[in-house]
Amino acid sequence: MTARENIKILLIKENKTLVALAQILTNKFGKKVTADGLSQKLRKGTMRYDEVEKIAEALGYKINFEKI
Repeated sequence: MTARENIKILLIKENKTLVALAQILTNKFGKKVTADGLSQKLRKGTMRYDEVEKIAEALGYKINFEKI
């Protein structure tokens, strides 16, 4: 599953939009984040791991690795 798919699932679970997520990230981390910027990174697959971690944290989740 891609970062894009995982983030979309989290947004649906939390009943949030990309606009709301951008506002949460801006407030939480003090750096301006736009929904358009998030959308472009997700669409192009250029989002860094640390950005995905911040998104998960902002939505109340953490990334967990499990041995398969």
